[in-house]
Amino acid sequence: MDYRKFGNVIVARMDRGEEILEQIKIIALKENIKLASISALGATDDFTVGVYNVDEKKYYSNEFKGNFEIVSLTGTINTMNGEFYTHVHMSAGNEKGEVFGGHLNRAVISATCEMIITLVDGNVDRYRDENIGLNLFKF
Repeated sequence: MDYRKFGNVIVARMDRGEEILEQIKIIALKENIKLASISALGATDDFTVGVYNVDEKKYYSNEFKGNFEIVSLTGTINTMNGEFYTHVHMSAGNEKGEVFGGHLNRAVISATCEMIITLVDGNVDRYRDENIGLNLFKF
């Protein structure tokens, strides 16, 4: 992975074999990011995404292996209890054009990932909402 910072924007390249969420955390901690948005595209051959069932307060994960293009990856970096926190969703398409996606649990880069991280001047922490079972923005 390599990246450059231009004002309030970080442009990153993630490389084959690297895991996306791990690389986001490395950048966020190194740059002391407290609030940012994430956008990316690329390729993966091994990823897990989940869908949250609100009634059960439980995530259901789906694992995919094969050749996939990351057609959309979007999310946030912020904090929870003052510590690093990220929330990312990803969609990836196969050779038939079928797209699968959800809450990103894990994705290993098969070729490259091009990511833009836009820094926001501020800080938004999170709190656990027990009614729905998720960590929400706390203003």
